[in-house]
Formats: sequence, C-alpha cells, structure tokens
Amino acid sequence: MIARDVMTTTLSVVTPNDPIARAAEIMRDLDIGAVPVVDDPRSMHLRGILTDRDIAVRCVAKKHGVSCRVGDHMTTHVETVKPDADLSRVIWLMEQKQIRRVPVVSIDDRLEGIIAQADLATKVGPRDPLLVEEVLERVSSEHVPQGAS
Repeated sequence: MIARDVMTTTLSVVTPNDPIARAAEIMRDLDIGAVPVVDDPRSMHLRGILTDRDIAVRCVAKKHGVSCRVGDHMTTHVETVKPDADLSRVIWLMEQKQIRRVPVVSIDDRLEGIIAQADLATKVGPRDPLLVEEVLERVSSEHVPQGAS
C-alpha cells in the first residue's frame, strides 16, 4: 500500500491568520485532533499543523486571549510524505517521531491529504490488525530523548 491508498482527502484547513477559535471549532465539529495550516485554501500550500495539544499547551495554559491567531501557536516543522510513499515510510515516521498524523503533500508542498492513526485502523486494520496495534503502542510509548539515561 502507498500513502494515497490510506490518506483522508476531504480536509478542512485554516490559515495562519485565522483565529485560533476557528481551528478549535473545526476540531470540535469534525471530532478531529488537528487541522492542517495552509497559506491559502486555494493554493493549499502546507505551512504547518495545529493540534488540540498546541491549543492547550501553547495558548490556553499560557492564558492567552481570544485574539490569538493560528500562526501564533501552530507547529511549523511538520513531517510529510508524498502520495506515492510506501506505507512503511508513514509508519516509520509515526513511530520514530511519535506523531499521530502525517500530511501528504505533492512535490510542490501542496496538501493533498492526511494520514492519521484512525486511517490506519480503518483502512489497514481489517487486513493487518497487529500492525495497527504495534503502531499505536510505539507512537504512544514514553519517548526517552537521545543521550538521556
């Protein structure tokens, strides 16, 4: 399987200038934990991602006000794959980087889809439930930084 076979292509996105509340509304309404951030919904050039954790840790916990913009709190360094990437590459990224979502972008960084753990569970799980279980365990395990003992 390749990324294109597993990715979700119906996406709601925000821009860095959108209010952070708009991203939270999308997450609430769609029952998702992250929203891709693009420079413009027409170009779909990926700029980053905003997760529910970003909102909680970088905005709410720091007692920021409602004037916050997505760009103030989004994650800008995002691991991505191309649509023809082998699924093993996606799984490796999730496990090594302990991330739950991997955006799928074209050669010019245009967002084409996203692969979340839920996509693995629903599209790979029926065929290979042990693989999905292993990915979930490795992504959720406690990470020990390199050099730490």
